[in-house]
Amino acid sequence: MKKYPSLRRLPKFEYIAPTTLEEATRFLSEHKNEARPIAGGTDLLLNMKRRAAVPQFVVGLRNIPDLDRIAYDEGKGLRIGPMVTIHDVETSPLVLEKYPILSQAAATLGSIQIRNLGTVVGNVCNALPSADMVPSLIALGTRVKIINGTDERLVVLEDFITNVGKTVLAPGEVVAELQVPELPSKGAGTYIKYAQRGAKALGICNVAAWLSMKDDTCTDVRICLGAVGQTPIRAVQAEAVLKGQPFTPEKVKEAGQIVSKEAQPRTSLLRGSAEYRKEMVGVLTERALKNVRDQIG
Repeated sequence: MKKYPSLRRLPKFEYIAPTTLEEATRFLSEHKNEARPIAGGTDLLLNMKRRAAVPQFVVGLRNIPDLDRIAYDEGKGLRIGPMVTIHDVETSPLVLEKYPILSQAAATLGSIQIRNLGTVVGNVCNALPSADMVPSLIALGTRVKIINGTDERLVVLEDFITNVGKTVLAPGEVVAELQVPELPSKGAGTYIKYAQRGAKALGICNVAAWLSMKDDTCTDVRICLGAVGQTPIRAVQAEAVLKGQPFTPEKVKEAGQIVSKEAQPRTSLLRGSAEYRKEMVGVLTERALKNVRDQIG
């Protein structure tokens, strides 16, 4: 008997290296379930070793120009290409200045080796409930630009992930970029990950919160929960308690209590009981909201 039966060599496959996104999507469309795109490969290659995915063709995006670009346009916002790594977002001066919540979330993801290889778009497309980048991106109102040949469409990120490991991507479609809108100057956000072993572990529960203020009134708020449902959960009922209201400790506590009810975790031997995780995600929401209020001043 093998000592490590789950560790296997990669199955045989043919590597395709297109030089344009149109070429990549055309090949993926022609071969559908036989081909998979690859960016960083931190998830796909492991799944191939486990035989959870056995594509005949792997379509690399590395030779396509400008996909590793982080760009910002005044009035439009931030654009993140499909080859931008987690480490790029963690350390980008532009992201740190304009969207620090994204740098904060990136810093919690895995080890430095994973962050240097894994991409932000890959973390989104892998569609795990515990994905670290997704709650913050949803809280910021991110849209996903999807292309297939010369056709393109935009999907709000909170509608992009449909179930565990499932997205709205059809065969032949790839994500061309993530579009994060420009934010009001009187706003801030934070991301809190609760895990047993810090960054290297999957989150027991995660919370991203963003809000804007005018005087002492909350003018806008978005709260997204991770690892407590089949997909990331937008806590719309808790948001409704805060939006347009004076930002008081009582309102923050009420929002945390509502979040505990909105969360839909399952009991897990590794992550704790459903009741424990519901309680913790409410506590983390209160902490996140207080943190954001302190940032705004």
